[in-house]
Amino acid sequence: MRAHLARVDAVIIQAVIAGALSFSHLHDLAEAAGQGGWKAWAYPVSVDLLLVAAWRRMREQQRAGHSAGGPRLWFLVALAASLGANVATAGLLDLDDVPASLRVVVAGWPAVAFFGGTLLAHTPRIPQAPTSPAAPDTDTEPPSAPAAVDGHHRDALPAPSTDPAAEEEPVTALVSTPVPAPAVPLPPALVDRVQALAEEHQAATGQPADPDTVRARLGLPPSMTPSVAAHL
Repeated sequence: MRAHLARVDAVIIQAVIAGALSFSHLHDLAEAAGQGGWKAWAYPVSVDLLLVAAWRRMREQQRAGHSAGGPRLWFLVALAASLGANVATAGLLDLDDVPASLRVVVAGWPAVAFFGGTLLAHTPRIPQAPTSPAAPDTDTEPPSAPAAVDGHHRDALPAPSTDPAAEEEPVTALVSTPVPAPAVPLPPALVDRVQALAEEHQAATGQPADPDTVRARLGLPPSMTPSVAAHL
């Protein structure tokens, strides 16, 4: 844990030093190009903010698996402005006699930064697809094989009966009167539809509606006939 904190502190310290130096170079270049006062301090803020915003949007697009050409372009523009200021203030440029072309570039930077920041801010965010939880592994037991019956237990099993009356008894026990299916309660909307069809049938034929007919017109399965009949 202590080693992790030390590594994080070193990264933060390095970032602060590099950011302060780049900030100072951008300020000096803007001031030398005729942007004095608070405007000279606003230039490095504008460049660094565009650099960070473009980097974050580029990473979002790449994580979502989409093209990041637009954010990458503005990241390179902000990086070129920062590196250009650092190189220009390294003694290669006379800050007391700045070329007119550099003055034009510095004066036009606010419009470029505003345009790039607006495009980055209005780029629709691409939501990441939610990862579905993995289905739990269910331990399925293999079907058990029938137990083998050895000779000793085979002798203990009762012998099959040869009486015809005894053979017919299980058959008669299996044959029973079918039990009607209980009526399943219907939703209120379906009940109103059943009653409306029944009234329509009685008005057209003068006879009460048959539950099977109403059930068939509603497209219900035959098992729903008792439920339809309960509301007629």
